Amino acid sequence: MAEFGSEHLSETIDLRQADILARWVEAVAASSRGRITHSELTAELTPILEAIVAALGSGGRRTDGAGFAEVRALLAELSRSRARQGFSPTETATSVFALKQSILDSGASSTSTERLVEYLNLSRLLDELALFTFETYAEARDRIISQQAEEMLELSTPVVKLWQGIVAVPLVGTLDSARTQVVTEKLLQTLVDTGSEHAIIDITGVPAVDTQVAQHLLKTVVAARLMGADCIISGIRPQIAQTIVALGIEFGDIATKATLADALVLALRKSGVTRLDAAEAQ
Repeated sequence: MAEFGSEHLSETIDLRQADILARWVEAVAASSRGRITHSELTAELTPILEAIVAALGSGGRRTDGAGFAEVRALLAELSRSRARQGFSPTETATSVFALKQSILDSGASSTSTERLVEYLNLSRLLDELALFTFETYAEARDRIISQQAEEMLELSTPVVKLWQGIVAVPLVGTLDSARTQVVTEKLLQTLVDTGSEHAIIDITGVPAVDTQVAQHLLKTVVAARLMGADCIISGIRPQIAQTIVALGIEFGDIATKATLADALVLALRKSGVTRLDAAEAQ
């Protein structure tokens, strides 16, 4: 970690803080391409610059030390905000890198050898803070992506009530272990909440069925049966039927149907519904 040994430059930065801030906001605004207003940037960057000046003025010598705790906290929040707004990690780190040029352009650093050494030390310190911002952004972005993936998984596995005592799970896309877990949990919870005794697992939207997919389906059926529900698998297209036979996959006594409509008719029959009046059909 870089160490900043003199407070002279920090005092100069403090005296020219307004000018440095204005230059910094302008530089970051240019890199954001209009996605953040000047007023929003001013509100974000002002406390960061003040915290940096305070840390340097108090003798803070390392960016990972207690003196820079407030700076790191503010930069971490900036990183999380940029991740949520869809900025790239480079654009986020540039928000800190731009401060170096703003300080230089403001005239806070002179051409004397001593002052240049101070500026180089400050430059290395800001590089470390930019790297910290980059790493924090990456962590925040990973969490956002993971959360979005979980939400998409939830949305892609709905459990719908088709009739009194009959629910259905229309599957679309690939059925892997993670998704099977979500499907099973949602199905079992719906069975408990609705008191349903019949469940239809529709695989019309599943592009292909292999041994692994079949095993996932069987696990879901077994779990539902343990809850007292009878399961029907629908959406068995000719191509899928041929694949299942070729792979030697056996569904045992699990009822299968070509369409969801056929499966619903079977479920209604098992439920004891033999005739639908016009009012009921509506």
